[in-house]
Amino acid sequence: MQNKRGISQAFPQAIEGIYLRRATVFDVFDLSKVLVRSITQLCQADHQNDPEAIAQWTANKDPATIRGWIAGGAQIWLAENAGQVAAVGGLRDAEITLLYLDPDHTGYGIGAAMLHRLEQELVSTGHAEARLEATRTAQEFYRRHGWLATGQCGARGDVTCFAMRKSLHPRV
Repeated sequence: MQNKRGISQAFPQAIEGIYLRRATVFDVFDLSKVLVRSITQLCQADHQNDPEAIAQWTANKDPATIRGWIAGGAQIWLAENAGQVAAVGGLRDAEITLLYLDPDHTGYGIGAAMLHRLEQELVSTGHAEARLEATRTAQEFYRRHGWLATGQCGARGDVTCFAMRKSLHPRV
């Protein structure tokens, strides 16, 4: 199925019990909790359980900073599963800036649903290509969803990241 622009609607159907929406300032505590838990528990390949690396990576994931992102107009998204915040996503221009999943909500397709929602939002705002910086932990996830590595993008403290991109045009 294609929309009026001829762009394929290959995004997955809604997952039962999962609700995706824009975050508000009332969500900042839950968003912070998901970000810190995801980084701490799921990104061990990146931070090697080094307390300093974890502290540096999570330093700007506090409720006050997140409130500032939202108040400043950042597109922060969340996925709720059974009434709990299960994932956090973020966009800026044509870049996915956040995609973190709570460890208690892995294996349900929530990360994929959030990624596709963010991609859909980029398409709806006229972007033909998207960019992101993937962690070592997330790189394979993005590849499975059609993203291509474009090189190493530097380091975030002790966390190495990998530049990736994806065409948002349908394949012909």
